[in-house]
Amino acid sequence: MTEEITSATMMLPRRHLLAGMLVAGATASTGLTAAPAMAQTPGILEGKVAIVTGGTSGIGAVTAAALVRAGAKVAFNGRREALGREVESRLRAAGGDVAYIKSDVRDAHQIERFVAETVERYGRLDIAFNNAGIDLPPAPIADTDIAGFDDQIATNLRGVFVAMKYELPHLVQSQGAMINTASIGGRHAFPNIVAYGASKAAVIHMTRAAAQEYGRHVRINAIAPGPIETPMLERVRRDWKVTTEQLVAPYPMRRVGTPEEVASLVVFLASDASSYISGHVIGIDGGDLA
Repeated sequence: MTEEITSATMMLPRRHLLAGMLVAGATASTGLTAAPAMAQTPGILEGKVAIVTGGTSGIGAVTAAALVRAGAKVAFNGRREALGREVESRLRAAGGDVAYIKSDVRDAHQIERFVAETVERYGRLDIAFNNAGIDLPPAPIADTDIAGFDDQIATNLRGVFVAMKYELPHLVQSQGAMINTASIGGRHAFPNIVAYGASKAAVIHMTRAAAQEYGRHVRINAIAPGPIETPMLERVRRDWKVTTEQLVAPYPMRRVGTPEEVASLVVFLASDASSYISGHVIGIDGGDLA
């Protein structure tokens, strides 16, 4: 574990901050002024069918709701059935055509079934948001738990690969769009999160490679969130004994982002408004670290 981060953090270089690993979970209060939710264009995805992995909470759940508001039919998955049913019920009550299909991205057979059931239910697949991911307590490489390392790679990297494998044939047919969740932690190296950073860097590579392979038929991009207000951010504050103000000090906007802002970017990349954008990693981080 690194030394306690104090008020001197404001003067430290980026390698002493853990701002790059904050991409999943549910919203929580920060005490800072929150950003307004981004407006969605009703009907921008009318008639489209979308898949969201890791949609039971946080960015995944908020994005599923944003896709519904934009007119899409949405199937989402996750390991936690109670949360999945809760999100499904809430979105259906709001008028959405939504299906929760319990499945684990670490299990290829479950993801093959998840994609197949989505296509069987809705008849097509136009949008894939591969968002499922986990984090673990930070530790130096020599102290990193091997089982924990393997679980992060299985979820954050292999899980994205497996989802892509089964989604792409359907997206080719529909000339659709794929968005993968990477992280600022995949673009910059941070200490004590080697598995997380490596998994997200590999997601960036897979995204670019897939865009090269399927560029004539599918638009494939990645998003790279910075510090987003989620339970993962809460764990960073706790484990690193750092305040929100210290975490956001390196970012020009000096604030955390919201899951709603991430969802707006995903909807844009899923829509025809981004019709000439593919193979890119798009940061959503309040101003990238130098």
